[in-house]
Amino acid sequence: MKRIMIIHTGGTISMKEDKATGEVNTDGRHPLQELNDMLGNVAEIEDEVLFYIPSPHMTPIHMLQLGRRIHEKLASKNIDGIVVTHGTDTLEETAYFLDLFLQTRRPVVMTGAMRSSNEIGADGLYNLLTAIRVATCDEAQDKGVLVVMNDEIHTAKNVTKTSTSNVATFQSPQYGPIGITTKRDVFFHHKLSRRDSYPIQQISKNVALVKAYAGMDGSMFDALRETNIDGLVIEALGQGNLPPATVDSIKKLLAMNIPIVLVSRCYQGIVQDTYAYEGGGRKLREAGIIFANGLTGPKARIKLMVALEMTNNPTELAPMFDY
Repeated sequence: MKRIMIIHTGGTISMKEDKATGEVNTDGRHPLQELNDMLGNVAEIEDEVLFYIPSPHMTPIHMLQLGRRIHEKLASKNIDGIVVTHGTDTLEETAYFLDLFLQTRRPVVMTGAMRSSNEIGADGLYNLLTAIRVATCDEAQDKGVLVVMNDEIHTAKNVTKTSTSNVATFQSPQYGPIGITTKRDVFFHHKLSRRDSYPIQQISKNVALVKAYAGMDGSMFDALRETNIDGLVIEALGQGNLPPATVDSIKKLLAMNIPIVLVSRCYQGIVQDTYAYEGGGRKLREAGIIFANGLTGPKARIKLMVALEMTNNPTELAPMFDY
């Protein structure tokens, strides 16, 4: 029987609902730790609580601590896989950070819950059980960090939270899940074409994220010049276009050697240098903006934070965002 390490970080999966007030919060104990005996017929379980925080409290520093802890546990050869429980609000960002940071063939699977442990229809225990089953599956090796929720298996790069409360919230809009689970089996129907990893030692860069909108001017970018940002991600319109009134202010940021990465605010497709009008993608690329291939804004921010620990040279950064 395989040995799986569960690392708890908090989130709804670790909380209970106060029936009198309707509030969902922690009560000092992780409810799923009490259920480890029920999981013994799936794998040998070892577990620990690394953090006990709601996911909006998760920071890149926490992510790095988690990544280091996973490295430590996987250095022990008697651990066959890792399962991380996490709040859903920032789960996709932590998953992608770990995907970039970790260098391992063994399965690392993240899961969470949309309903607390004592609510009707609570999904935490089922998602945890399913994540453990995926982590014990030989086919889960060499697939990077996976997110398992609601009988679906998603890659860290593609998954995103699509609904505020639906238990089927986690989807991969561009490519779909990489696999599914049933009551008896785990099925993978896709393979990763490539992965990249960055063995950083710290996470210290300040990267801002701005979303474009109709009629936007340069005031927000002017304000950012007065801060100490190390990089900027812009969620642009459509295929990668911006209102013309933003361009001069963005060029001033570029002149300060602040790398800028462009993604689309659309949840499918990639940015391209198609349009040559003022603010169009072609003009933006010519100005020195880096185009990201298919990442969401929050994930592009995570990747730029990681990449900036290695270089701030746009010529070296650009190829990192090609895939």
